[in-house]
Amino acid sequence: MKFNWCTIKVNNLEESIVFYEEIVGLELDQRYQAGPDKEIAFLGKGETKVELIKDEGISSVNIGSDISLGFEVNSVDEKIAFLKTRNITVKGDIIKPNPHVQFFYIKDPNGLTIQFVQHM
Repeated sequence: MKFNWCTIKVNNLEESIVFYEEIVGLELDQRYQAGPDKEIAFLGKGETKVELIKDEGISSVNIGSDISLGFEVNSVDEKIAFLKTRNITVKGDIIKPNPHVQFFYIKDPNGLTIQFVQHM
């Protein structure tokens, strides 16, 4: 079985696309109208994508606090320095559960937790 994508309903599609392109580093793959009140964007060029859906019929989205999306980075220190230039707050400290991995969290524009992970 192959995992295709993770769907995120968003409050503002433009803001969310900018976040996932500029902050996470995903490339916009597809964007299209899916009806008169719905627009969909897919980001990522690899096997797994992030799907963003803006539905004008929904006034606000409800993101659960117990889910996160993890993205690999070369250096958590470099990523944190970059995020500071964009005024994005890191949630908590760098976590090092073992000598081979370290990570930290931020929130996307919709409140979804994003994890940046460095494998060492």
